Amino acid sequence: MRTKLLVTALVLASAAVGRADDGLTKGTPDVKSVTALAFGPKGLLFVGDSAGAAVFAFDTGDTKPAGDKPLNVEKIDAKIASALGVTEKDVKITDLKVNPASGNVYISATRGTGAGEPALLKIARDGTVSAVALKDLAFSKVTLPNPATAAKDAPLVITQLGFVDGKVIVAGLSNEEFASTLRVIPFPFKDADKGAGIKIFHGAHGKLETNAPIRTFVAYKIGQDDNILAAYTCTPLVKIPVSDLKAGAKVNGTTIAELGNRNRPLDMIVYTKGGKDYILMANSARGVMKVPTEGVDKAEAITARPAGDTAGLKYESIKELTDVMQLDKLDDGHALLLVKNGTLHDLKTVPLP
Repeated sequence: MRTKLLVTALVLASAAVGRADDGLTKGTPDVKSVTALAFGPKGLLFVGDSAGAAVFAFDTGDTKPAGDKPLNVEKIDAKIASALGVTEKDVKITDLKVNPASGNVYISATRGTGAGEPALLKIARDGTVSAVALKDLAFSKVTLPNPATAAKDAPLVITQLGFVDGKVIVAGLSNEEFASTLRVIPFPFKDADKGAGIKIFHGAHGKLETNAPIRTFVAYKIGQDDNILAAYTCTPLVKIPVSDLKAGAKVNGTTIAELGNRNRPLDMIVYTKGGKDYILMANSARGVMKVPTEGVDKAEAITARPAGDTAGLKYESIKELTDVMQLDKLDDGHALLLVKNGTLHDLKTVPLP
């Protein structure tokens, strides 16, 4: 009996300090903002904190399958406000991600006026909204050594996160000569290096750019090689090999599409349908685009201002999907959308087009 009690105590003690194999320890993280989310394996959630110039890893413990029912919630802001104890007007949603380990959904937000306080919410598949306490949880943290310091660039220190083959990919702005930066940070965390500066040719502007931030990206394997497909304001789509992203490198991205100017890409996913891969991209002014990836490996680089508004890879406008602000894959056949509803937002499940 004494041996059994000792074993039980050791198991509980291990759980209390977090997942030691991932470098996580229990405590209260000093999160100053939540501007981007990404999931790793086993319910591991990565959180980008632009204000604190840091990336956190949280063990959500959320690994039990939550079912496959569609998720449709009207005025999700109101439910978030209720969970946080604030009013609807004090909630600003910043990102949305589906936990592949469970199928539950996580939303980051700010609460309160002005810069607000960071908040993280879990939305179960039955629509129940609960606040994730940012204290007394298993976490680890890595600080970015050279974030952008200008006030106007502060929210863009981290614009997007991804997890690829044991590494966290961080897009945003640094204080380097090539301010547009991609960092590859191995997990478990130790240190973050200065990252790689990214230069692209922006066809709509007719020039090379090094200071425009990546707004959103997806990781995509071309052959055996991991790549980033990144979208920028005025919508150039750029291919960047992950293997090029060395500390201090100045990397030339390959512009493979111009998808239209006067537009800001908001979010994008990659999915497979009918044996072919597609990108689905939500935009501020150009709706939702479906971009086939066929031929992406052989796409010619755009190196001059195109004659028309678009060039390179073609796209299809999904006209039935309007006012989409965020999206993620809910499962292999469906996307989850955050859609404007007046001053608030709805969560909607739709078939992948």
